[in-house]
Amino acid sequence: MIRVLLSDDHNLFREGIARILQDAPGIEFVGCAQNGAEAVSKAKEHRPDVILMDVHMPVMDGVKATQEIRSMLPETKILMLTVSENDEDLFGALRAGARGYLLKNTTSQNLIEGVRRIAAGDSIINPGMAAKLVDQFAAISPETSTPNKYPENITEEITPRERDVLQLVARGLSNKEIGQELNISPHTVKSHLSNTMEKLGFSGRVEAAAWAIRHGLLNGS
Repeated sequence: MIRVLLSDDHNLFREGIARILQDAPGIEFVGCAQNGAEAVSKAKEHRPDVILMDVHMPVMDGVKATQEIRSMLPETKILMLTVSENDEDLFGALRAGARGYLLKNTTSQNLIEGVRRIAAGDSIINPGMAAKLVDQFAAISPETSTPNKYPENITEEITPRERDVLQLVARGLSNKEIGQELNISPHTVKSHLSNTMEKLGFSGRVEAAAWAIRHGLLNGS
């Protein structure tokens, strides 16, 4: 059974999604949260396999909640379910560690399929939003960059530890959180990240995260 938690600040929407989840074979609906802070608390309590997370909520937004939950429960997978088609919300959610991004105009069938795919370790992006990712990544793709700026095999250019750091940057973790995850100091994390940026020619953390997502590091590949 896939254990699912829902976080959304609209009562009627929560009730509707709850019924869809409760009727879906192979899914156990474990509860609702009305805001990001409550989502963090209930995630810790129920330890769901998948969380459906709205982006804009009171008290704590979904992106911040995603970051906290992923830091606390790295095995829990988060699927954003939102009306927002804003680029920053999409990129922010992925950087925070969300494994998918669906708009609320999706069908119940697509939602259930999305939950199952996320639980299985896949990623899913609403088709309209996926185009934004393609545009973002194209700007930093190897084909459009200077020769050898982005090597095809990153392991030839960076150390295994630098790769670990870059993967966690792609998940949206801070230097402090990365240090805790890898049992190294934030200063050491900063040093690894600086070395990686210099080797691969990144201009900043966001570019590094976007490139890492494009090259599969978000999935741990």
